Amino acid sequence: MQVYAETRAGSRTDALKIALVAFAMGVALVFVTGFAHSEAIHNAAHDTRHALSFPCH
Repeated sequence: MQVYAETRAGSRTDALKIALVAFAMGVALVFVTGFAHSEAIHNAAHDTRHALSFPCH
């Protein structure tokens, strides 16, 4: 039984790490596109930024 508990805790930790990395990448993507000066990047992410209440202009 103890081996199962350790495996379960390890998979929970791995899942948390993956979730945090995904969240960090998502936040970075929103802020990188939010402050980009390229017209193409701005237009591609415009609606998403407004949906997330991120001011872009």
